[in-house]
Amino acid sequence: MEMNQETALQLFEDGAFFILLDVPVGTEFGIDYNSWQVGEKFKGVKMIPEGVHFVSYNSVNKKHKEAAPKLGFFHFFHSKEVLVRRWDKQLETISEDVIEGEELANFESSLKELDRFLGPYPYDNYKKWKSLTNHITESLMNRLEPASGRISSATELVRDGEEKVSYTVGELPTSMKEAEGRLPKMVAVAGTEIRFVTLPTRAYPEGATPADITKYSMDKSFMLEELLSTHYAGNHMDLLGELQFAFVCFMVGQVFDAFEHWKKLVHLLCLCDEALGRHEGLYSAFISTMHFQLREIPEDFFVDIVSSHNFLTTTLQVFFYNLANCETASRQLKKRGCQFKDHLTKTFRWDFDAEQDDDAPVVVHLGET
Repeated sequence: MEMNQETALQLFEDGAFFILLDVPVGTEFGIDYNSWQVGEKFKGVKMIPEGVHFVSYNSVNKKHKEAAPKLGFFHFFHSKEVLVRRWDKQLETISEDVIEGEELANFESSLKELDRFLGPYPYDNYKKWKSLTNHITESLMNRLEPASGRISSATELVRDGEEKVSYTVGELPTSMKEAEGRLPKMVAVAGTEIRFVTLPTRAYPEGATPADITKYSMDKSFMLEELLSTHYAGNHMDLLGELQFAFVCFMVGQVFDAFEHWKKLVHLLCLCDEALGRHEGLYSAFISTMHFQLREIPEDFFVDIVSSHNFLTTTLQVFFYNLANCETASRQLKKRGCQFKDHLTKTFRWDFDAEQDDDAPVVVHLGET
């Protein structure tokens, strides 16, 4: 999406500003799917389109030329907003302190002087970013982001304060298993975890008949309904927003736990049967969401992470089968599913119609490891 003069003028007038002061030269800085090495004159980004954006950065050790774990945060930029942050030299990160009040007003009045130090938002990639985040609302973003306000590619760990020592100090372990058991138990630092929803663990309703237990052990529609009513009663599309949030955290923020959550949500949505007819809008949007996400995954990713466990092919195979055989799903949704299936077959050469043999990977049920 190239920026024409009219769009450029509109973004100049209505776009947001992110002013970032005192960033060391050589630091890797990014916004959304774009990243650069900071130069001497860099003081931020201008002409940012209104909406959800992801700011990321790596501090770089000049001596060893090694980058620290990637850090980042989401922010919903409003039209004409001016966000000002400073680099914390001691912690080698963007300070959590937000510039406000009179100091912020001074920056807002001096934007013309700062203009030459601000890089324009790379609008060429905005259409792609929008397609990957169109379901992430400001309220959902605030709900999911860690309490610390910062997302790290490396989990910050501390020793579990409630851990109990069950051996005598100085006593040698008698086995490797016992030695490993003596290692301190580590837990994530409170407030640093992304606040993803906890998926339901019960697959069928209370008092279910044996037939229903068998049915809902295969069809995850009951679990989906529980998730929607518990966490997304106001807006079912927020579930897709969380799916997108997890995808961005993994693909851009390099957070592996986010990939695991993304997998669980994809599993849940794909393993439903009854729900296909009840939630046409949700599933139509799910197909679009998956279409845009799979376009952005590097080809070697499937070999290294996904195809090694045949995760997507087995999961989507179940989804396409359920959709084709669902009596309550509309012809329009079925057609959309067929088009998506054909696209994936042509693009990745995946065969969704082949029968799995005894040695083929099976779809892992939610909650299993």
